[in-house]
Amino acid sequence: MAQAFKRFVPIADRILVQKLKADVKSAGGIILPDAAKQEVNQATVLAIGLGRVMKNGETLPMSTKVGDTVVIPRYGGTELKLDGEEYQIYREEDIVGIINAE
Repeated sequence: MAQAFKRFVPIADRILVQKLKADVKSAGGIILPDAAKQEVNQATVLAIGLGRVMKNGETLPMSTKVGDTVVIPRYGGTELKLDGEEYQIYREEDIVGIINAE
């Protein structure tokens, strides 16, 4: 099932992302072996929680939205596997930034 992630609903300030795939070819067209591929630190946001609940009870809205491409830390997050696909869950404060389309 290609849409298995839709069964998962993040709570609070958590974000479900899927890492972008590493390039299999170099800029010159050479096919790269697995050992030469660099780990990608970018991901697509698939689902978001409602936001962080502050001490006064107000909910701070999320600054990311579904479909955003974000920069994620190399380490951290929680891995989640649904129907053979790998996903990661991060708190919004762990997201380094959003990459805007040109």
